[in-house]
Amino acid sequence: MPNSSDSRGAAELLKAFSHATRLAILRELAAGPKCVTDMEELLPARQANISQHLAVLRNVRLVDYAQDGALRCYYLSRPKLVEDMLALVGRDDPVVTRTPAEIQADKARLAKAQRRKNGSAAKQSVRRRNYAS
Repeated sequence: MPNSSDSRGAAELLKAFSHATRLAILRELAAGPKCVTDMEELLPARQANISQHLAVLRNVRLVDYAQDGALRCYYLSRPKLVEDMLALVGRDDPVVTRTPAEIQADKARLAKAQRRKNGSAAKQSVRRRNYAS
């Protein structure tokens, strides 16, 4: 299980993906590097707003830039991660609904498996103590 600092980092990364403008920026950059002025022509946002979103994406290291004279051209710094996330959020998975009876049956199965696991662990502990004696 991830520790709390891993969870915080993952949460920050997911938050960066959680805005429509940032997703649009990432989609544009997945097609290739672009300057802010290029993105301003492609997205329904002003340059200042795009720059703010790019700062968020840079902060979590999803994008970076190269200076081209007076222009900053942005690119994906973690292209595989971005492509995978864009593909994931673009999926059209069906919504699953469960009845209370199905949920109770799953809970009962889980409790039974947990009891079996705890019983097995207790037996191994007794065997180790007997062996050590």
